[in-house]
Amino acid sequence: MMHTNHANSLNARENARRQVERKLGFYSHLTVYLLVNSGLMILNLLNSPQHFWAVGPLLGWGIGLAFHGIGVFLRGAGAGWKQRMIENEMRKHH
Repeated sequence: MMHTNHANSLNARENARRQVERKLGFYSHLTVYLLVNSGLMILNLLNSPQHFWAVGPLLGWGIGLAFHGIGVFLRGAGAGWKQRMIENEMRKHH
């Protein structure tokens, strides 16, 4: 029983570590998005204010960023399903 508790504790710690890495990856992605798109908007407004072309990268990349955020912060909704699939695969191989 002690071994199982220790294994569960290690597994929980590893899952927490992975989730922290996912969150840090998202925050890094968000920072780059904000910096680059701010620069593009400034460049756009200085060089051709009559045509707002910066909206393309802003929206396109923004959609990708939104999906990244959903994958990181709302992953709990599908986590049970994923865990059941992993357990089924493990049973097949034992």
